[in-house]
Amino acid sequence: MPVQRRLLGSLNSTPMATPQLRLATNQTGPQCLLVSIPDGLFLGLGLVSLVENMLVVVAIAKNRNLHSPMYCFICCLALSDLLVSTFLLLEVGALATPATVVQQLDNVIDVLTCGSMVSSLCFLGAIAVDRYISIFYALRYHSIVTLPRARWAIVAIWMASILSSTLFITYYNHVAVLLCLVTFFLAMLALMAALYIHMLARACQHARGIARLHKRQRPVHQGFRLKGAATLTTLLGVFFLCWGPFFLHLTLIILCPQHPACSCVFKNFNLFLALIICNSIVDPLIYAFRSRELRLTLKEVLLCSW
Repeated sequence: MPVQRRLLGSLNSTPMATPQLRLATNQTGPQCLLVSIPDGLFLGLGLVSLVENMLVVVAIAKNRNLHSPMYCFICCLALSDLLVSTFLLLEVGALATPATVVQQLDNVIDVLTCGSMVSSLCFLGAIAVDRYISIFYALRYHSIVTLPRARWAIVAIWMASILSSTLFITYYNHVAVLLCLVTFFLAMLALMAALYIHMLARACQHARGIARLHKRQRPVHQGFRLKGAATLTTLLGVFFLCWGPFFLHLTLIILCPQHPACSCVFKNFNLFLALIICNSIVDPLIYAFRSRELRLTLKEVLLCSW
């Protein structure tokens, strides 16, 4: 695998592991479980993510009924995930790219990689806010979340992502940059957790009211609550499991860059990048493909392409 460029190389100064799962022992440190990701697996995950998210973008662009604020956010999430996968593949060298092109576009690739990651997290938060407003302000939703406002929000997210990423890349070797990134992730996690838990509580309260109105049995309400809890666990669990290890890596760089135990985490950096690509694969399944109209549009797109 080629030498990583500045963005990822600065975050992972440890040697690349051989393509296998094994225990490694440093001369002065503990045993480390190393999980190396081969180029082929990286490329396979990236291609699946590219195809999935491209289909989402095409389906939403094709069907005018899907040109609503909610689907605009979903479309932008898919575009961000598509870019995340593409640029991570370039960063780790899984895609064959001429060396001269890579050197000339080094800073641009770094900014776009970081920017697409920030925008992906932002659009996950935007979708959570949109769903929250649709539940708690249902009667005023269409006057609050209008298409022009959604477009302005999308433009603001893209501009903020590129601007912040430019600053991050410019000052990439400062601890303050890593602190900002970790704080941003924790803020998004807290925002999504608070909004979705509140939505689940409101949905359970509504289900209890319907059950009392129709004098239904308690197991019906319990089944609804379990289904809601499973959905909440999926949303937050996927987000935390896919993004958490990467930001844990950044946190440990700040707290214990030289500690032997932390060095074990650092050696699995490529695994953390693979998990981010996995998130780009799972996002369309959670946010896009559950829509019946989008699935029908996607079916039309696939049939027309043959």
